[in-house]
Amino acid sequence: MTEPFRTRVRRDPLVRAIALLGVRWPRVALAVLTGAGALGSAVALAAVSAWLIARASQMPPVLHLSVAAVAVRTFGISRGLLRYLERLVSHDLALRGMAHLRTEVYRRLADGRTAPLVALRRGDLLGTVGADVDAVGDVVVRGLLPAAVAGVVGLGSAVLVGVLLPAAGAWLALCLLLAGIVAPWWAVRAARRTERRARAARTEVDALTLTALEGGAELAVAGQVDPLLDTLARREREVARAVDAGARPAAVAAATGTAAMGLAVLGSLVLGIPATAAGALTPVELAVVVLTPLAAFEGAALLPAAAVQVLRSHHAAARILDLLDAAAEPVRAASVPTAPGATPSGASGTGAQTLRARRLACAWPGSPPVVRGLDLDIAPGRRIALVGPSGAGKTTVLLTLAGLLPPAAGSVTLDGRDVGALTRAEAASGVAMTAEDAHVFDTTVLENLRVARGDVTPDEAAATLDAVGLGPWLARLPEGLDTVLGPDARRLSGGERRRVLVARALLAPAPLLLLDEPTEHLDDVDGAVLRGLLDGSLTPGRGVLVVTHRLAGLERASEVILLDRTGSVRARGTHDELLASPAADAYRAAWQTEVHQETR
Repeated sequence: MTEPFRTRVRRDPLVRAIALLGVRWPRVALAVLTGAGALGSAVALAAVSAWLIARASQMPPVLHLSVAAVAVRTFGISRGLLRYLERLVSHDLALRGMAHLRTEVYRRLADGRTAPLVALRRGDLLGTVGADVDAVGDVVVRGLLPAAVAGVVGLGSAVLVGVLLPAAGAWLALCLLLAGIVAPWWAVRAARRTERRARAARTEVDALTLTALEGGAELAVAGQVDPLLDTLARREREVARAVDAGARPAAVAAATGTAAMGLAVLGSLVLGIPATAAGALTPVELAVVVLTPLAAFEGAALLPAAAVQVLRSHHAAARILDLLDAAAEPVRAASVPTAPGATPSGASGTGAQTLRARRLACAWPGSPPVVRGLDLDIAPGRRIALVGPSGAGKTTVLLTLAGLLPPAAGSVTLDGRDVGALTRAEAASGVAMTAEDAHVFDTTVLENLRVARGDVTPDEAAATLDAVGLGPWLARLPEGLDTVLGPDARRLSGGERRRVLVARALLAPAPLLLLDEPTEHLDDVDGAVLRGLLDGSLTPGRGVLVVTHRLAGLERASEVILLDRTGSVRARGTHDELLASPAADAYRAAWQTEVHQETR
């Protein structure tokens, strides 16, 4: 059965995205009214000026021209004033809508599933929350508003000319339809061709530009700056070729509007001259009929650009809604039997929570599993270390346990509930994760720590920083906790940045912590920070899973899990048990190497 038209309209991505703009339709009506008034004043100015010039040529008494002269000044002033008001209202409408939509996108992505996000490149995500949101916001000001204004003014112009000469009014309406339908159709055809060929190249340009800006130093050391710039230039040439491919239909669209205006003027002459000769039209009225179309097409000239904007906004809305819909898709809860003694609801009598993985396989979307068959229990008071060679999948395990990646197989539950089926707030109340590359924001030290918990006091922040070894560093800062750290903590060393992230994790309210390489870049040869995380002195009463390649301090862990290069569990047990296990020869060798380095 064919889907009803109204249902298709409601499901259209652009219609849904416009609803997310939070548009106030009375303000839209005001913008249309002021825009139509400004353009209508231009048409009226042209009509009155034509009448005034033609009538003045007949040398009547000057008082016969006074009303027209005042009208010319009135329409000239009102045109500029109403144009200013229309810009003021419409741009306020667009900017508020963009802010509302961007907030809504961030909120839904933060609350929704993360699997669709991790499958995106940073350039794609940047384009979605940046340029695509702007494109949707522009549809009201640059797409719908010009179309509404052109329709109102075009109809009024045709009626004005039709009052003087009905045939000329009908001809003007026909030419306006030609300019308002055919020209936009050609413009959309050009834009669609350009968009289809340039979209992938633009995304690649965004991604490469981000790489060049954020990794310039590393690329220079590796000698990869020139190859990256060559690739970037190649992608930019692809964008330019795509634009050139759409230039011909775009030129046809521009010529169509101009041709329609010429036809309107020519038709007015062809129809008006015989009417004037027959006495149905005075010479002054003929001037009005012929010259009015020149102003009437000012609104129609905006329609090709408006149609292109609607097309781009539609594509942008489709990308935004695809991402939001994917993030909002419900996850089927895993059928996992509740362990004896567990509370299925997740609210135990003591408030303790347990994160449990069974036969877990972990993988990035679209990639084969990197870790298989992992069983794991993390509960308050239990502290586990996950070690293994680079590329074994340790970080992927953390992302899966935190619910940021869906399990490739097996299950992950938080007190009997599938982690993927929890809301972001529910998951964050039980589990907090700090990734190795977690972002440090361009704000103060205190506000960066408040990312974990918004009510962190200055005293709490200072005490936590001191606990992770940043007390002397904090004392040296010019403004203490109010010191701004700069974009992505570029004013911090690698070790200082890592300690700030550890402090943020310790301030999180969740009873279970997942930490990815918390001691990387630290000059902590005796493993004091890692020992503090694993012996409970920094994490009293909390469950901890630490991914690390540093072994100093692991003797304090409840359990150490060793992964091999295939992602399988090679050995597990306490630190001493692994040192004695024949299956953990790599662990034993790494420990001996680390001990040797410490004693040198």
